[in-house]
Amino acid sequence: MIDDQRDVVDYLSSPAAYGRGVGTVTRIDTHSASIFLAGNRAYKLKRAVRFSYLDYSTPALRERFCRAELELNRRTAPTLYLDVVPIVRSTSGALSIGGNGIPVDWLVLMRRFDQDNLLDRLADAGRLTRPLVLELADHIVQFHSSAERVFDEGGYAGLLGVIKINEENLAQAVPSLLDPSAVLSLRDITSAALSRSKLLLERRKAAGRVRRCHGDMHLGNICLIDGRPTLFDCIEFNRSIACTDVLYDLAFLIMDLEHRSLRALGNAVLNRYLDLADETDGLPLLPLLLSLRASVRAHVSIAAARTQKRPDEVEGRITLAREYLGLALRLLVASRPQLVAIGGLSGTGKSTLAYGLAPDLGAVPGARVLRSDVLRKRLKGIAPGARLPDEAYATRMTQEVYSGLNEAAAAALAAGHSVIVDAVFAQPAERAAIAATARAAGVPFIGLWLEAPPKLLAERIQARKDDASDATVSVLQRQLTYDVGPMDWIPLDASGDTATCLAAARAVLSARHLPSG
Repeated sequence: MIDDQRDVVDYLSSPAAYGRGVGTVTRIDTHSASIFLAGNRAYKLKRAVRFSYLDYSTPALRERFCRAELELNRRTAPTLYLDVVPIVRSTSGALSIGGNGIPVDWLVLMRRFDQDNLLDRLADAGRLTRPLVLELADHIVQFHSSAERVFDEGGYAGLLGVIKINEENLAQAVPSLLDPSAVLSLRDITSAALSRSKLLLERRKAAGRVRRCHGDMHLGNICLIDGRPTLFDCIEFNRSIACTDVLYDLAFLIMDLEHRSLRALGNAVLNRYLDLADETDGLPLLPLLLSLRASVRAHVSIAAARTQKRPDEVEGRITLAREYLGLALRLLVASRPQLVAIGGLSGTGKSTLAYGLAPDLGAVPGARVLRSDVLRKRLKGIAPGARLPDEAYATRMTQEVYSGLNEAAAAALAAGHSVIVDAVFAQPAERAAIAATARAAGVPFIGLWLEAPPKLLAERIQARKDDASDATVSVLQRQLTYDVGPMDWIPLDASGDTATCLAAARAVLSARHLPSG
């Protein structure tokens, strides 16, 4: 029997529950919780619900998971999560937050923040920027690297469990709310993709890639706290769901950005994450992981629809569920990988063009961008924004960088992922080697060579800030003396603005019939 919480909810909905200074209470309902915003605090009540993957049906379970929520979320948001407090009933029958009496329910006490600082709100307002999601990706890498390694969860069995949960919950919405043929097709395609991925999932599990992750890392569970992107509201109620491959954790964020038509930001997140963490071997899993995340959101949206009171809110959640179901199917559609190389002297805008083209190429969220500047620093064990000494640019080190670019490109292509390689490519042998990488992988290849007047290149270099490139004007002067040899790559005028160069590059790729995602 599931508890009746109506008297608790009525009590928490009244400003009188919170003492002086609280004139209004704002209530937010999800499928598993009700959050009451009062004064400078937020009070989270777990709803007395039971699903196949979650059980909050008794006060004892709700207390247990409130305490787990506090502990786990303090990993990423220590200033946001304050305490666990009881709702008690006195001998007279009156309810109070804390104090003397018998505990009848439990609350997670949190510091209240401006709801407009949630990243889903920022996205809706068009205020979610590339620098912000890059900072977020850095934070996620740090979180994953320090998270507890888990060897008794995740892997093939873990994702099989996710698929079963998805199937069971989606089936409850058929045929009244969801298209039966779409649900059946998703089940079959997902099962086949999981079977193909079994060995890789198990290898990654054995290598420690399964961690105690966030588990629910969409934009609505990330906010700006003191100006920094902060993860909160992680999964505490189901260890199997929370203990996953780190790429499955990341996939929720990328899927959410894709659903919101923000693929360029999803591409930025993936590339930044892979620049900082050695997870390229997991790229073959990405379509499946993204699709599973969309499936999760589909059945959660159906569950949330059942808790809404207003007809328009019910219909809105059902529409979301249908969108996520369609997205889950689209994410599993195969896309032929391709390789694009972008060369040119420092200041020609190679990286800007690479990141501009990347969302257009291949499967969601677009191409893997491999930058010589980033790889060089990774080989030296430093962050992309740090500066290297001059000896890091010696001939031997440069040869190692180009060899590393070819190897990384081959690995990503083998994983079924499109690649854009960004480097000077001043030597004919360097250009020949990257073209040979494409031939060996059996994928289409295009080389683009960017050109602009030396004076403009020098001005751009001097104006750079917070970039992985260490190039200076003196480096450019040295490059201008290079004999680049016969140029068989397609020249592009890079002297104009970014949009003009990007449009020209897209026209070239379209003329060569390189397929986009």
